[in-house]
Amino acid sequence: MAKTTTIEVPDIGDFKDVEVIEVLISPGDRIEIDSPLITLESDKATMEVPSRHTGLVKALKVAIGDKVSMGSPIVEIAFETSAEMPGEDPGLENTATTKASGSTAGEIKDTAFGDINADIRTDVVVLGAGPGGYTAAFRAADLGKNTVLVERYPALGGVCLNVGCIPSKAYLHTAGILNETREMAARGVVFGEAKIDLPKLVAWKNRLVNRLAKGIAGLAKQRKVRVLQGIGTFVSPNLLRVQSEEESVTVAFEHAIIAVGSRAVEISAMGITPKTTDAPKDDPRLWNSSDALNPKTIPERLLVMGGGIIGLEMATLYNALGARITVVELQDSLIPGCDPDLVRPLKKRIDKQYENIFLSTRVTGIESRTEGLKVSFSGQGIDQAAGQGTGKNNAPESDIFDAVLVAVGRSPAGGQIAAEKAGVHVDERGFIPVDKKQRTNVPHIFAIGDVAGQPMLAHKAVHQGKVAAEAIANLPAQFDARAIPSVAYTDPEVAWMGLTETEAKEKGIEIEKGAFPWAASGRALGIGREEGMTKLIFDAKTKRLLGAGIVGRSA
Repeated sequence: MAKTTTIEVPDIGDFKDVEVIEVLISPGDRIEIDSPLITLESDKATMEVPSRHTGLVKALKVAIGDKVSMGSPIVEIAFETSAEMPGEDPGLENTATTKASGSTAGEIKDTAFGDINADIRTDVVVLGAGPGGYTAAFRAADLGKNTVLVERYPALGGVCLNVGCIPSKAYLHTAGILNETREMAARGVVFGEAKIDLPKLVAWKNRLVNRLAKGIAGLAKQRKVRVLQGIGTFVSPNLLRVQSEEESVTVAFEHAIIAVGSRAVEISAMGITPKTTDAPKDDPRLWNSSDALNPKTIPERLLVMGGGIIGLEMATLYNALGARITVVELQDSLIPGCDPDLVRPLKKRIDKQYENIFLSTRVTGIESRTEGLKVSFSGQGIDQAAGQGTGKNNAPESDIFDAVLVAVGRSPAGGQIAAEKAGVHVDERGFIPVDKKQRTNVPHIFAIGDVAGQPMLAHKAVHQGKVAAEAIANLPAQFDARAIPSVAYTDPEVAWMGLTETEAKEKGIEIEKGAFPWAASGRALGIGREEGMTKLIFDAKTKRLLGAGIVGRSA
């Protein structure tokens, strides 16, 4: 006997009155559990709403352009009572009350764990909720896997969203506008001096980050991905412990994806211990990248330790905000790993803007004083043979700064999760070796993102997260990237991918290069920024494209 039921919009988090942008079914269609019904578009992202029932579509209750919320009817379906009783897909319920989002109390679907005693049982546990981690969790859930996502911090999104890529790019947009308005004076358009309301600027950044983090939490809830907040460590090859401030919860899993990322290298790892005279022991003027994104004041003089991407992006921001910048870099060039000809236009521009740029120079000591941080230097100063130095910026023995930003790189967090208890190999640097399917030496445990090796880039982690989830679902997936782009959102911006000229020379690869100077670009001349360049690198014999690079305003 046929009966009918109405499928409604499920819990989609904090979103209300979300627009329907696509209807994926029609009357007469047969749908199964997880068949996509409609696509919604919020201010964060688009999302498909899947069916939780099996049956025949009788009537649509929505149309493109409608606004829907949780509980809004989508479709009326018919089903046979003898064979197609409608019911919710076995879901992500759980046995423990924890500090979690996207879940309710209950019991997770059981899986094959033998006699393991655990509070929660799941198909897949993902350790770390950065771009790679939440992408892996969402893909695993979309493929029908019961999924638990573990994150040590209250907000999802990891370093990239909360204290990295997103807030820094938001600030850099502000910096770009400040610089552009100042440059317009040379063209006859003069603005008044900008007034920086620092608390308001930081609050705006926080609202942006919180909005995106809530969007990710909403997507997790929509997919019934259970989120546990706490520090996750392995107990055995199939058991993870999640320790929060309130309690300890154990999670038994069939598969695990390690996505714990990396952490900023601290000066203690460089053999530098800050000395204190008449200043506080834990000096707030000694910054890491997170501190730089949440400033209380704009320092008059800022030393940036590290001439890589992170350090130079923060230098770009604080220069625009009015700080006098000094950059110190241990290598003989800025942005090590990038071709010198791409870095040269950036170096030439900031040489005129910054107080000093010390290359081939090491920080040997930091002393906290009331009047500032006294920093000691050693090294060769600028190596003019590198083609980037002018010879004028040789480091003194010491100097005093109002703040010091430590941006000397990041180290993988593989040594922080008791991986050895699961039998997972972690190398001496903290990386976890993986194969092309992102599998570790323990076949049912995967690793992605920063912890799985260089380059430490969010877009690489996202792709690897999908690969790991699909490999777990026995799909033919593997990570085999020919080129992974790297970008420095400095002013001018620098980007490159594939083989560099430097690498080609080191490997003895014969190449040909095509380069276009932006001084011949009407567009570049029109915005007053002709210092850019675009280049392509080809195999000299086959003419195959091997690499590319670009530098310039909005490159």
